[in-house]
Amino acid sequence: MSAEVFSAAAAPRPKRPRTAGSSIRPVVAVLADGTPAYAPVGEVVVVDGALVTCHLCGRSLRSVTAHLKAHGWTKDAYCEAFGLERGQSLEGPQTRKLRAAAFSARLIFDASVREGSAAGRERARAGHLSRDAAAAARGRPIPEQRRRKALSALSTIPPSSIARANSQRARRRLTEVAAAAAARAGYRDIRSQVLARVADGASLAVISREAGLHKDWLSRHLGELDPAAAAAAREALAGRRDAGWGPALRRLGFLDVPSYLRDRHLTRHRTVSAIAAEAGLSHHAVAAALRRHGLERTPHAAKRHAARERAAAVAEGLGFETMADYLACRRAAGWTWRAIAAESGQPPSWLRRQAHLAATLA
Repeated sequence: MSAEVFSAAAAPRPKRPRTAGSSIRPVVAVLADGTPAYAPVGEVVVVDGALVTCHLCGRSLRSVTAHLKAHGWTKDAYCEAFGLERGQSLEGPQTRKLRAAAFSARLIFDASVREGSAAGRERARAGHLSRDAAAAARGRPIPEQRRRKALSALSTIPPSSIARANSQRARRRLTEVAAAAAARAGYRDIRSQVLARVADGASLAVISREAGLHKDWLSRHLGELDPAAAAAAREALAGRRDAGWGPALRRLGFLDVPSYLRDRHLTRHRTVSAIAAEAGLSHHAVAAALRRHGLERTPHAAKRHAARERAAAVAEGLGFETMADYLACRRAAGWTWRAIAAESGQPPSWLRRQAHLAATLA
């Protein structure tokens, strides 16, 4: 072998220029299972107007759909993993144009393609395709791509318009539910049902349960659906709610429920449980009566009243009007909590609580 031939064979081959399809892209995301993504999740990256970037390897290709076989992936699995819609094309614009032109030719010359296209258009006109798509999508998570499209579309709508549309949709939904409930019970509308059942002695909770709704549904929504029916129901139920208090009021010598509750809870500082035991009613009935008659409920009324009386008695025995005055005087004089406890005969922890209470109320 001559020296010229040997030197030509040994010389390194020149590197081929890197094509667009073999360009290396950085990893932009990592999926939950550790799969790297070389394109943003929920996006189809088009390069130079003709190539689409593969999320799995970062290569720019005319058709990612055909390329997925190299990774052992299917198009459905690829779209689900990277947040793309199932109908999203994974080909560049030029490739799609070529496929459309080829399909147009087949549509003219291939009878089977014409028949299939006609059948598909007929299913679309009849609404079968939309129903099938909705059934197939039921229970499937919304792709990231669709979520971004929806957010982008919503960002162009004024918030006031969105709020108004939501309110109107909620109102229509309430009206439909009320009409269906009345129809199931054999009434013309929800007003007829409510007034008839209230006249029979049923409460709004009972009527709601009979209609298959939440027990508070009518209490929450009847005023919005039919204000006149809501006012009539309130008037009819107002006297009935205090009817169960009659025996206790007669036995204890009171004319009405508000005067009894005011005496027991606000004047004598009885707890709700103690009032319920005395009246022979439930805890819930007493709490509801306090709310209904506009009386403020005091938690632990008996204990808090006893604590106030104890503080007043200790302060009076020490020659002060309140414990706050006594503690302020002694602390200003430099007394320690132990010295104050020794003088007052009360635990230091109790004295600290009194000081904290005085500071809170100040």
